[in-house]
Amino acid sequence: MSLMQIPRRVDYGLRAIIYLSTQDPEKCCSIAEIARQQNVPKKFLEKIIQDLMRRGLIRSKRGSCGGYTLARLPDQISFYDVIEALEGPIAVNVCMNEELSCDQLPRCAMVGVWSEIQQKVTEVFTRTTLADLRRTPCRDNLSVSSLSSAA
Repeated sequence: MSLMQIPRRVDYGLRAIIYLSTQDPEKCCSIAEIARQQNVPKKFLEKIIQDLMRRGLIRSKRGSCGGYTLARLPDQISFYDVIEALEGPIAVNVCMNEELSCDQLPRCAMVGVWSEIQQKVTEVFTRTTLADLRRTPCRDNLSVSSLSSAA
C-alpha cells in the first residue's frame, strides 16, 4: 500500500528548523550538530539549509563560533513557511495549483473534495508555528480522531 506523505526533504527541513527553535537564540549550531541530533544525512541537510536561508528562515554566522540560527522568532515561522520554502506552493492535487489549470475542472466531480482538503491542510500548516511545538509535546496531539479531523 502506498502512502500519501510529506517529502523527505520537508521532513528533514522541519526537523532541522524545529531543532534550531529549541536552542538558545544566541547559539549557532553547525550542520554536523543538527544532522547528528536529528538523524538527518549531512549532505542532504546542507542543501535544505541553503534553501531555508534563501527564504529568510535561517541565517548563518561565520567564524569560529559560526553556524546557523533562526532568522525570525519561533512564533513567526509556520510549517507553511518551511514547506513552501522547500517545495514551493502547496497543492494536494495537481488541480489545486495556484492557477487551477486542470483541463478536467469544468466536469470534475472531485474538485469540491480537493478544495476542502486544500483549505484544511493550508489552515493547519499556516497556524502551526515552531513556538506551538515547544508548548505542547507532539505525543499529546497524536490521535486517530485528531488526524482525521485535521484533514
